[in-house]
Amino acid sequence: MTLKTILLGACSVLAMAGLASAETLTIATVNNGDMIRMQKLTDDFKAKNPDIDLEWVTLEENVLRQKVTTDIATKGGQFDVLTIGTYEVPIWAKQGWLLPLDNLGADYDVDDLLPAIRSGLTGEDGKLYAAPFYGESSMVMYRKDLMEKAGLTMPDAPTWDFIADAARKMTDKANEVYGICLRGKAGWGENMAFLTATSNAFGARWFDENWKPQFDQPEWKTTLDFYVNLMKDAGPPGASSNGFNENLALFQTGKCGMWIDATVAASFVSNPKESTVADKVGYALAPDAGLGKRGNWLWAWNLAIPAGTQKAGAAEKFIAWATGKDYLKLVADKEGWANVPPGTRTSLYENPEYQKAAPFAKMTLDSINAADPKNPSVKPVPYVGVQFVAIPEFQGIGTAVGQQFSAALAGQVSVDQALKNAQQLTEREMMKAGYIK
Repeated sequence: MTLKTILLGACSVLAMAGLASAETLTIATVNNGDMIRMQKLTDDFKAKNPDIDLEWVTLEENVLRQKVTTDIATKGGQFDVLTIGTYEVPIWAKQGWLLPLDNLGADYDVDDLLPAIRSGLTGEDGKLYAAPFYGESSMVMYRKDLMEKAGLTMPDAPTWDFIADAARKMTDKANEVYGICLRGKAGWGENMAFLTATSNAFGARWFDENWKPQFDQPEWKTTLDFYVNLMKDAGPPGASSNGFNENLALFQTGKCGMWIDATVAASFVSNPKESTVADKVGYALAPDAGLGKRGNWLWAWNLAIPAGTQKAGAAEKFIAWATGKDYLKLVADKEGWANVPPGTRTSLYENPEYQKAAPFAKMTLDSINAADPKNPSVKPVPYVGVQFVAIPEFQGIGTAVGQQFSAALAGQVSVDQALKNAQQLTEREMMKAGYIK
């Protein structure tokens, strides 16, 4: 046997050993555009980390939440990296379900994370328990051409009355153009994210200071009547099935005059490769009702490591890659600055290239900074959260209430009945959890 043969054999054994020792990370994520883009760019991560393989589980928002919550609560160990929201992070960190992110690397620059976003991901011990992939508030995206045709000018800070009037004037059902597209799909993070944020502007709240549910109060009736009537007059058919992705598709194909939703959608509706109305989109702050609160929320989709994983080191390397400054540059090089994940880093909003490429940048940052999770509504509340209530029970309660409100939108129950059902089921669950007697 020649020396060359021996060396070749040794190399192949080493290569096989390297392959055998490659760790596979299973990553659970949501089927939003920014996450799908990330999956397409992971060759960059692989080139830097050849010993780590990635396996993706990409799910619709409501399904993702259910699967990830079940897995972590039962210590199933199915996933190594989780995509979770601002709602879950502090609750799960407190329960010991998440590992702190202590080793993101010297060049990660944690202090560059926007304070409003970072504070929601920090545990009581001051450690970061999730890294934000993108951050968002909500705002109005509207068709400038249709607004002009209706003889109106969108203010930077509109009222709900202006929005309702404009929506009705912009509607042309014969040509499948609807004045407004709003979430109707049931889910605590789908229709209830929008409706809870909206209700804040109308003076409603989930609970009073003693945790008594408030769906029997006039402010919730005003909110739900307003929403259902507006959608009946100016919304698309089948709106009770529409969540973020469905409304995005409607807006991009020219079927919506206005869409009030996540600021993160701005890069998609203004991208000529994806949107037929890209050059006609304007932006405004989420509406108010004259009571001093706007209906804009605060949210981030974040990457976190479940305490049950055996691959924490590899998982942290992946999170540092996906949420670091170099990833933003990578997206900018491939897709342009307007398409980088927004709402996470101060440096992005100070970057002249981003400011020039993203006409929505200032409105996004202003909306994120305007949200106040500790004082979300006009009246005092015992909870933290703008479009959710940061208690473990909210996931189940919020979705059950969302089903009632979705049924009211679909015309299956009256607004009064939906509110009565919401009050009863919320009272029952809060009594069972010991918040009220």
